[in-house]
Order: sequence, then structure tokens, then C-alpha cells
Amino acid sequence: MLKGRNLIKPNDLTVAEIDEICSLAEQIIVDPASFSEVCRGKILATLFFEPSTRTRLSFEAAMLHLGGSVEGFSDSANSSTAKGESLADTIRTVSSYVDVIAMRNPKEGAALLASNYSSCPVINAGDGGHYHPTQTLTDMLTIRALKGGFESHTIGFCGDLKFGRTVHSLAEAMSRYKNNKFVFISPKELQVPEWVTEYLDKAGVEYTTDERLENVIGDLDILYMTRVQKERFFNEQDYIRLKDSYILDKQKMSLADQKMIVLHPLPRVNEIAPEVDDDPRAAYFKQVKYGMYVRMALISKLTGVL
Repeated sequence: MLKGRNLIKPNDLTVAEIDEICSLAEQIIVDPASFSEVCRGKILATLFFEPSTRTRLSFEAAMLHLGGSVEGFSDSANSSTAKGESLADTIRTVSSYVDVIAMRNPKEGAALLASNYSSCPVINAGDGGHYHPTQTLTDMLTIRALKGGFESHTIGFCGDLKFGRTVHSLAEAMSRYKNNKFVFISPKELQVPEWVTEYLDKAGVEYTTDERLENVIGDLDILYMTRVQKERFFNEQDYIRLKDSYILDKQKMSLADQKMIVLHPLPRVNEIAPEVDDDPRAAYFKQVKYGMYVRMALISKLTGVL
């Protein structure tokens, strides 16, 4: 049973529960009208202490499509935390009014802390560079829809792998399925953290690293792009030297398999050239729509209406 549960990290869900959520999302995609009133009378709070477009709006759209209501804030300056209120007191207060909370906070561990003080389910919508489990569910629903399942894929993660919470979350989740292999593509400055590779080592998951996308793109079934962030470099010359290696364009796509798909958690800046958008393998805008449906399924399960 998922009713009343919190979702803080991907592994809070069993493999069977992920399948349950994805299966419900697929039912909603086929017949959304049948689900348009299931959350009538329910309220979702979106507490976003840092900027978001897709995640916040997809949560809000999900609840509205289910017939529920939404309240919250999109900037911590618009909350009582600006007056010095603690996160614990904010959560105690808000959970008294609503049925489920979706929260984004720049501090790692904030969602777990919030769940300790909430009287309703808390969904982690991103906590610093740590986890982003509903983006992971979005990614997984997209993979299942476009690749047929979660097993036997070679998945390339490219860009900022050190601070990319979506990368950490998806790698951890997909490591639970058979015969998946990972390729981590990044500059040395932004390599995947040791805690992620240690987790993969314990799980017996095969992975390799490379600094150039061209070297490995032909081996991939799924390419997960992220932005290389200039602000993470101590030496601007290193950034200038490396940045163009992580821009996906038609030339790089020509090296890839025709059945490969390209995912991106968005927003993008320049790491995927607009010329790639028309390639049938570009799935990142489909991914956005899948994100709304999987959040509809998750909200329905945690509130116990389905």
C-alpha cells in the first residue's frame, strides 16, 4: 500500500511499486477523462524554496487534472521562512491544511526532515544535489514507453554528473533492474560522486567512464543529457576547453544508433542544439508530458484515492 507514504528517494519504492505507478500512469494516458474527479476535495501544497518550472507546474497540472486543488509558493521569499520560521514549523503548519506536499529545497536532506514533521505524505521534488525521485519516475515511464521495459539497456549520462540530482536518482533506480550498464561521460571536474559509484559497486552494476561523448555514443541505448555548468569550474580555461565536447548536435547524433533515445530533465541551455529537436530519437519533450501523468498516478496512490 502506498497510501500515506512519503517519497524522499527512489529506493523508497520497491520495484513492484514502481511498476504499479507506471501502470496506473499508462492507464491515465489512455483514458484521462476517467480520472478527472478522483482527487475532488483533495489539496496539494507545492512548497518550492528554489526556482522550478516543469516540476512545480507538472505537479500542479497533475492535481488539477485529477480534480483536486493546489496551494503553495514558488519562492521562499513569499513564505514565512523569510521571517525566520523553521522548516519544521512550516511543514507542521502546511500539513494541517492539505492532503499531500510536494517540496523542493536547495538543502540536501530537507525533504527527509520535512517528512519527520508532516502529518501528510511528503514528496521530494528535489533536495539540493541529492535526489529527485519524481523526475526519476518521469524518466522511467518514458523509458518504459519508448524502450519497452527497464532491463538490458546501456545508459549514458552526460554533463554535470557531480551535482546532477536527476543523474544520481536515475542511476540508483535503474541499477535495480537486470543487465543495465552505465556510461558516465563528464569532465574530471564534474565526475559522478563516489557515493554513487560505491552504491553501484555494491549492487554489482557494470559502469565505465569517458570524457568524450563521441567515444561512446554509438554504444548507447539511452543518452541522458545534463548541462555542464560554468559556475562549477574553478578555472574558466578548463570550461572553455571542455564545454563544446558536451553539446549534442547532428554530427554527434550521426554516430548514434537509430533506436537510441535522448532524454534530458530540462531546462536546457546549449547542451542540446535545437537542430536535434526534430530528430525522432529526441524524447525530452515527450518526457515532459510523461512527467505530468506519472505525478497524477503518484498523487492518486499516496492520497489513497486509487
